[in-house]
Amino acid sequence: MPPDLFDEPGSARTPRRRRVPSAMRGATGRLRIGDDWNAITIIALSQSNPLKAIAEFVENSIDAGAQHITVVRGRERGEHYLAVIDDGQGVPRDAEGLPDFRYVATHICDSIKRRLKATGSAGLQGEFGIGLLSFWTVGEELTLTSAGSDGKLYQMHMRKGDPGYRVVPKRALFEKGGTALRISPLLSGVRQLNGEKIQWYLASELRERIRQSGVEVRVVDRHARREFKVEPREFEGQLLHGLPLPVMAVGDLYIELYLTTYAPTRGVGLYRNGTRILGSLTELEGLNHAPWSSGCLLGIIDAPALNITPATRLGIIHDETYSEFMAALQPLEAALNARIEEQQRAEDERASRDVLRTIQSAFREALLQLPPEEYDWFEVAGRRAANRPGGQDASCAGIVIDGSTPKLEREPLAARQRQFFEYAGPLYSVRIAPGSSVVPVGTARSFRAVPRDRTRQLVEDNLGYAWAIAGGGQIDRDDGEIVTFAAPAEPGLTRLSLRVTQSTISCTAESLITVTDSLLPESKDPNRAQQGLPGYTYYNAPGELWRSRFDAEQNVIVINNGHRDFVYASRGKSVKLRYLTRLFAKEMVQKNFPGLPADQLLERMIELSLYTEEHLR
Repeated sequence: MPPDLFDEPGSARTPRRRRVPSAMRGATGRLRIGDDWNAITIIALSQSNPLKAIAEFVENSIDAGAQHITVVRGRERGEHYLAVIDDGQGVPRDAEGLPDFRYVATHICDSIKRRLKATGSAGLQGEFGIGLLSFWTVGEELTLTSAGSDGKLYQMHMRKGDPGYRVVPKRALFEKGGTALRISPLLSGVRQLNGEKIQWYLASELRERIRQSGVEVRVVDRHARREFKVEPREFEGQLLHGLPLPVMAVGDLYIELYLTTYAPTRGVGLYRNGTRILGSLTELEGLNHAPWSSGCLLGIIDAPALNITPATRLGIIHDETYSEFMAALQPLEAALNARIEEQQRAEDERASRDVLRTIQSAFREALLQLPPEEYDWFEVAGRRAANRPGGQDASCAGIVIDGSTPKLEREPLAARQRQFFEYAGPLYSVRIAPGSSVVPVGTARSFRAVPRDRTRQLVEDNLGYAWAIAGGGQIDRDDGEIVTFAAPAEPGLTRLSLRVTQSTISCTAESLITVTDSLLPESKDPNRAQQGLPGYTYYNAPGELWRSRFDAEQNVIVINNGHRDFVYASRGKSVKLRYLTRLFAKEMVQKNFPGLPADQLLERMIELSLYTEEHLR
């Protein structure tokens, strides 16, 4: 401290009392508004969302006990207007039985609803007495009409930026109850709010208030000549039951949550007494995490005890109640995270099955086009059936998946009762199976026509076949579903063509036959049972260079989902599907052509990928 505040050295060093200027004595008091009109202007312009202002007008009607509310958007005498009409109790009346507009205009920030809440009235939303001022963000002039006890109508007029107001009687042919609020002309930006936008906003913003009160809200758009009924928003997904209910000492919470598929825009709204405060809980810094940010949850959390910011009603005051609210949500968050993880596992399994079916279908189609002598890892066409006693020819045998028992692709119609959607439509395409083959000189091979409709179902009725051959060799017939090709004694290239007709529809196909005097050696033991198309599984090995491996014992392809290529491909569904298909092709080529030089293996992989990716859907 400065030396002049103490006695001389050696004394008891008792500090002297500092003199306080007279202007500072008794400097306590209460805050008050220095400029009333400036404060009213700030409050009136604090509502940044015109849709929120419209929702507050509708809420005022609900608080007044209205059972029917109509929001009208139109234009009259060249001016756009917005009106909210209800059949509620109207503006409270004064001692003379007239609408007490004077109280409404002179008691800003002193809402009568706050006093009603204090006496035990429930279901009222407003408490600040400033909702009417939000018309400044909607239009230029407000007219509020209500009836008195004498049956006559009275109007209060207020203008944006004008501190005055006036009340005048209004002539009417018939006595009317309730209240009519009209704002015109509308601000230029508000004119773009059509009736459908207003309907969707009110359906979300006032979802619980409409449901609890049973009020009927309609939006009449006279510009578009359309009328909309505001139905409380219905959430999609699975309603979650058995969740731990958050408990707060200052009030109960209402929880309604739905588990649905992922979308980045999905979120859980925060409500207060049935009115939406925030579109998503993630707007609160303390809740911007899973499960609220997972994109898999929809619904509402209604916390009546929370204190909201005045005017905008788009924020929460971070007081003790807010802290209690955050703590109460923690057990609920843990339960929701467990539910979401369980659903994601199920979705991953379902997606894996869908991808596997797509890849297997594409390979089956591709192998119908490729020489079966070269691609025999999978028992795709039952190629050894022709060697079995009484066996069906290879070209018309069925497809085997995952080592299942071979069966004919064409089953008799009487073998099973078909559903309506299983009946094939008109002819759309045809293919010859196999589409490419290698036949030794002097031998025979059967070829089959595979006609399909637009949905790739097999077409069987009212078909006509016309086969033709160009090159060496001959076929046993030129009509019918299956023909037998007899190879000539000399090597060569033969083209087999087919035309299939159904009524006025005609489709064509070709198959290329290579007649040779020597074949590639079998890459497998002919007595060894063939494997079906394999499945696949994931193994996370980030940093390792291998992309996939074939596990012969389990008949699965192990895919490294930690590889950077897999991570890159996972950004899009189609890209990921093609990446997995190429891994299947790589493993198939390596298995079928062991010992081939690298350049020939690459040629084979390009060939197989070309025919396979054509059929990916």
